[in-house]
Amino acid sequence: MKKSKFIYKVLSILSLMVFVSFFSCTKDGLGYSEENIVYKIPEPDPDPEPEPDPVVIASDEDTGAYTTCNPDGENTTRTSHDLADPVNVGTIDDRSCYANYKESIIDGVTWGIYNITDGSNNQDAPGTLQPRIERSLSRSSNTSVGGFAKFTGTFRILEVGDAGSDGQNGTYIAQAKGKHTGGGGSNDPAICLYLAKPVYGTGVNANNQVAFDIYAERILERGGEGSGREVVLLKRVNKNEEVDFELEVGFKADPSDATKKIHYCDAIIGGEAFNFNIPDPDRGIESGVRYGAYRVKGGRAQIRWANTMYNKA
Repeated sequence: MKKSKFIYKVLSILSLMVFVSFFSCTKDGLGYSEENIVYKIPEPDPDPEPEPDPVVIASDEDTGAYTTCNPDGENTTRTSHDLADPVNVGTIDDRSCYANYKESIIDGVTWGIYNITDGSNNQDAPGTLQPRIERSLSRSSNTSVGGFAKFTGTFRILEVGDAGSDGQNGTYIAQAKGKHTGGGGSNDPAICLYLAKPVYGTGVNANNQVAFDIYAERILERGGEGSGREVVLLKRVNKNEEVDFELEVGFKADPSDATKKIHYCDAIIGGEAFNFNIPDPDRGIESGVRYGAYRVKGGRAQIRWANTMYNKA
């Protein structure tokens, strides 16, 4: 029995010596192993990144699964299913069988609802033109200095098309239009389109669109399509953020040469100006604007517009 107590005391003393030796070699968060290798003693992160809050679902947002065409989205012609007195200005161009134009009221503001899905164009030949619900505004045909077409409004973006690749993702929210002389390209070409591409969140929002990068898709030549356009990043907006938008297309004097004019396409988005001079101004014979929701090569797009106004020379 005495021998066992002695062994126990010896082991206890040895353990204490090892413990004291270990911590006597610890300094400023560093420790030393038997091989004299330095290692860092982990310390808790004093200010960890907080887990993001789940993205908020708007009160007028479509969620969950959907079918491409629905009975309440069918329309016999592009203009046959508009409201009797829509709050948004312009003539409807509805080429989607997912849903017709409708409206919601949030905090006293009436919003026009533009929802489209991939493959829902029931007006054009299958596989040709992209789905859209847009509003067309009458063109200005004044090509003299001072002629213009100007649209203002406020938009909210809830969802845009996602086809699985950056080049195919996104939905147009507005575009500058205008025909030209001399041929080339479409008979009713887009001059500059404003494209919203999805930005996905992290953590609980990893599969949710939480923001949108707004791009300008501008022609490099009259009638330009494909490689005849450049895509320029303008700014980022958050999901469901109310963003003021102004687009003016028209003609002004060239400050460097009084005998020439400039065909301009100037946008103000959320208070920031993004100006663009259209190529070959002397070939331009129209200035116009369309807005709503256009293009969805995968998934669904949901755009809202309010406070819309339009005037022209």
